[in-house]
Amino acid sequence: MKAKISAQLNARKRRIEKRLDPANGPIGDQPVFTASNIHYEFAERTRGIAHGGIGVVQALAREIGLIDAINERLHVLKLHLPYHESDHVLNFAYNALCEGSCLQDIELRRNDEVFLDALGACRIPDPTTAGDFCRRFTPAHIDALEEAFHDVRTKVWAKQPEAFFEQATIDMDGTLVETTGECKQGMDIAYDGTWGYHALVLTLANTGEVLSVVNRSGNRPSHEGAAARVDKCLDVCFRGGFRNVLLRGDTDFSQTEHLDRWNADPRVKFVFGYDARPNLVDIAKSLPEQAWEQLKRPPRYTVKTQRRTKRERVKEQVVVAREFENKRLYGEEVAEFDYRPTACSQTYRMVVVCKNISKQKGEQALFDEFEYRFYITNDRVMKKHEVVLAANGRCHQENILAQLLGGVRALTAPVDNLVSNWAYMVMTALAWNLKAWWALWLPEPPGRWQEKYSAEKLWLLGLEFKTFVQTFVRLPCQIVRTGRRIVYRLLSWNPYLRAFFRLTEVLRC
Repeated sequence: MKAKISAQLNARKRRIEKRLDPANGPIGDQPVFTASNIHYEFAERTRGIAHGGIGVVQALAREIGLIDAINERLHVLKLHLPYHESDHVLNFAYNALCEGSCLQDIELRRNDEVFLDALGACRIPDPTTAGDFCRRFTPAHIDALEEAFHDVRTKVWAKQPEAFFEQATIDMDGTLVETTGECKQGMDIAYDGTWGYHALVLTLANTGEVLSVVNRSGNRPSHEGAAARVDKCLDVCFRGGFRNVLLRGDTDFSQTEHLDRWNADPRVKFVFGYDARPNLVDIAKSLPEQAWEQLKRPPRYTVKTQRRTKRERVKEQVVVAREFENKRLYGEEVAEFDYRPTACSQTYRMVVVCKNISKQKGEQALFDEFEYRFYITNDRVMKKHEVVLAANGRCHQENILAQLLGGVRALTAPVDNLVSNWAYMVMTALAWNLKAWWALWLPEPPGRWQEKYSAEKLWLLGLEFKTFVQTFVRLPCQIVRTGRRIVYRLLSWNPYLRAFFRLTEVLRC
């Protein structure tokens, strides 16, 4: 980072710390918000944009080869008048990064002259043209686009330290994409009465990246088509340098007809939930008492200061007072046995968790019941409780799906048919992957700051999409075009700009 920029950041930090110091606050009966006689005017010479961080995203896309990869792999347009495939794809991702929640929000960017100048564009596609681009897609085009993304992600992974490649963890799940439209081809009614589509999403737990999205009709089961997509993601992970891969999924994804094939590769391990079928429950009940041991889960968080007194559980008090039926978990035990599913020729390890649940009504205990949860795995090294915790770790994918739905707005159906909405999901989800690649491209040079930089990278990977946008993209900037340069002059400060400037220095060099 330049010494001048470092000094400016330090000065801004000192100024804000001085203003936030309670000792320097105003004293009196007046409110803190005192602004009055406010006027608005148009700036005649100074031109600015609200989302100044988009320049770094564009520089990152060019540096990691995303633009070239899209244009080389994806061929949808016969003529480029004037847009290329990369222009359309990035238009969807940039709309999400600039807090656009629908296709119509592209019109705001399109009519922002300073935004166009910031990206060096004469114009960008309007919402109608963007929707027409989605309708031109076929499943083969979507596969080609995902291959372009895979080319880029392997390049980004290559910059990571050696420990990064020990094991990749691929999570898979289905999620409903609801729509109120009545004329969208391919929509259907789901198991819960929701009309829309049923998207299959595969993610990389290590970085949160979306590896693959498949759009399906709303009435299709979660696991449909998952095995084929898993095979492609396995190839990408091994091509990218990972030495081992762990597959995780809930009970819908225990696809027994594929387990032998995955088990044949010593680099592939899996942990899938398994339905509590009567024969398995009978086996679990017949296990000797010494086969069971208490399942101890790690604390959810570490107290960094001092432990506080727990607050009263208001919800629990209402349930007891009104004598609602209530279930309380009193303990968990774990055991294991060998099991061979009907569709398999190999025997696998079945780990079972027995939950001791007390059923209560008001303050009166009615009876105890036992619930069994089963997990099938080919990993013979992990301990029983580690298998359970590894399987439960897949639940974090629900947070990623929530980000794709509510933050990025990728899991929506704004176009007219199944494939076009599939294309929209893939292109808009690129915004989430750009967030991950933004963090991964930050260097971790050896030295006294390496530990700090590594922790910073993990923090960035774990950011919610909205927080990332507010911190690193929604930066008011003045745009100055001088000679061959486009200069972004930041007009505000936040405590995380050092990471921002570290990335800009790497991209500029």
